Amino acid sequence: MQRIRLRYTKRGRLRFTSHRDFQRAFERALRRAEVPMAYSAGFTPHPKVSYANAAPTGTGSEAEYLEIALTEHRDPATLRELLDESLPAGLDITDAVEARTSGLADRLTASVWELRLEGVAVDDAQKAVETFLAAETVEVQRRTKNGMRTFDTRGAVVELQALPQADRPVDKPCAILRLVVRHLTPAVRPDDVLSGLRAVADLAPPVPAAVTRLAQGLFDEESGTVTDPLAPDREAAPAAPPKAAGTTSATAPEGPAA
Repeated sequence: MQRIRLRYTKRGRLRFTSHRDFQRAFERALRRAEVPMAYSAGFTPHPKVSYANAAPTGTGSEAEYLEIALTEHRDPATLRELLDESLPAGLDITDAVEARTSGLADRLTASVWELRLEGVAVDDAQKAVETFLAAETVEVQRRTKNGMRTFDTRGAVVELQALPQADRPVDKPCAILRLVVRHLTPAVRPDDVLSGLRAVADLAPPVPAAVTRLAQGLFDEESGTVTDPLAPDREAAPAAPPKAAGTTSATAPEGPAA
């Protein structure tokens, strides 16, 4: 059985698709691309697809990950092209590698988010960010399947910056927040951080923020960056065998005509 790990996106209007909607679309793409999927056992077999830490409905993403199991060997690059052609524009397969290591989900420990705040001046956003970062704890409430829950958002935030929107007219302010957040339990989402900014600094954008996940992976404590979770699989790939010295593809010259 071969395992392939894929990176995919949710762009444009398709950021409003739920995780279940994507699952249905992806399984249709597998059938269209005639991927030799492995299936689970039991009375209702289903394709062996493992999804990892899907983004919330309504948020865009450049870094979603999943893993599929195949019954026949396939070239990852060719498989990526076939699946990408079989999915609607906006749900794009951007990378594919053969799984050569274990624990993909264990390498998704942090995310980099971009929050676009229309109608918010950069100076106002910067003051709110400074107030948020200066607080020891910033508690917010969110309704979960087990009822209303209160939790701290400040402890999960590694980095939070307010940046200007390039080439933006003065009369149409727009602040960009760059957020790096650890994946804790319970998970702290970008909308939770916005709730925290509203609670401690009264920052309330006039329209809902446009949120996009830019990266997802292992958080490197030394560099403060989020690393590519597929890099270990690429590094574990066997190197191509070297050509034997002195070999040539030239044919022997023909002898003289009789």
